[in-house]
Amino acid sequence: MKLLYIVNRIDGPGGLERVLSIKASMLADRYKYDVHVVTLNQDEKTLFYDFSPKLTYHNITVTGNPLTYIYRYIFKLRRLVKKIHPDVIAVCDDGLKGLLVPIVLGKPCPMIYERHVSKNAEIKQGKQSVLDKIITLLKYKIMDFGGKFYDHFIVLTKGNLNEWNLKNLKVIPNPLSFYPEEHDISTLSNKKVLAVGKQSYQKGYDRLLQSWKLVAQKFPDWTLNIYGTISEKEGLTDLANKLEIKSSVNFYPPEKNIAEKYKEASIYVMSSRYEGFGMVLTEAMAYGVPCVSFDCHYGPSDIISDQENGLLIENHDIEGLANGINSLIENKENRILMGKRARKDVQRYLPEKIVSDWNDLFKNMMTKNYQR
Repeated sequence: MKLLYIVNRIDGPGGLERVLSIKASMLADRYKYDVHVVTLNQDEKTLFYDFSPKLTYHNITVTGNPLTYIYRYIFKLRRLVKKIHPDVIAVCDDGLKGLLVPIVLGKPCPMIYERHVSKNAEIKQGKQSVLDKIITLLKYKIMDFGGKFYDHFIVLTKGNLNEWNLKNLKVIPNPLSFYPEEHDISTLSNKKVLAVGKQSYQKGYDRLLQSWKLVAQKFPDWTLNIYGTISEKEGLTDLANKLEIKSSVNFYPPEKNIAEKYKEASIYVMSSRYEGFGMVLTEAMAYGVPCVSFDCHYGPSDIISDQENGLLIENHDIEGLANGINSLIENKENRILMGKRARKDVQRYLPEKIVSDWNDLFKNMMTKNYQR
């Protein structure tokens, strides 16, 4: 089967890139798919994550004013799709244009859309003006309109189903990035709390730092390590200084070997305002690290069973997040118990299971297409 992924870029350290590296590689290596990936204006030839050498890459380069840019992209994409002649097209583009691809291409074959973020991603800041709200609602209408043209519209969690007014919805979660051997998991003995993700409004690190101030007052010998693309405009270093917690907080750029950082951590914390899934939670749990997370829309409640394999805190409850972290610091026995349960529960996201579901879906789409 010839499978074509249409994406923006795959050279970065984000969650979508990591998921695609796992999924596309396994489809090519284990299931013998002929996998092609189309990117847009991707400058870097060196990819952050490891992809199978069996994949074929195509990069579309476009420039110019918005109208020229769109026209050139559509023209080049149509020409490329005609040349590749795929059996199935999968679009992994969370932008507005991704939802309009079937209309642009005229549906040359069965098509599937993968949504990797919440609709809330359109909200870039806390308080929106009236104009911002109107623009956001208009985008939502266009999204729902475009989504109807796909054979399947895939979301990552049960909660995400509530965001879309579509009849072609299906849930397939993200696969685990790794699942270490028992002897290689975290001992939960280091006085380290970990968070992973780019510095942005979505990830809510401003809220995390406010919570950490309360933790640091009680446990000054513990450290918070945050890994992810650093953004000066978020002002997190200044906030850490203002809260007088800079000595116990470290900001690091993306780490390719992030598995080692999970192994060194004793607690994982997620302070996101919203999520598409929360793959970092499953990664931490694979290493036996219990997670404390805001119960944001959507993802954490699908992954974490509160008080069983981690802690879910009411979204926006700064003090509650601090109390959750403190409770796991204080009680190592509970930390270890939750970590064991987390490691066991997260096996449902093993790549073998998730990619098998994708293979079944693609084969089913092909069968229906041949019967038409």
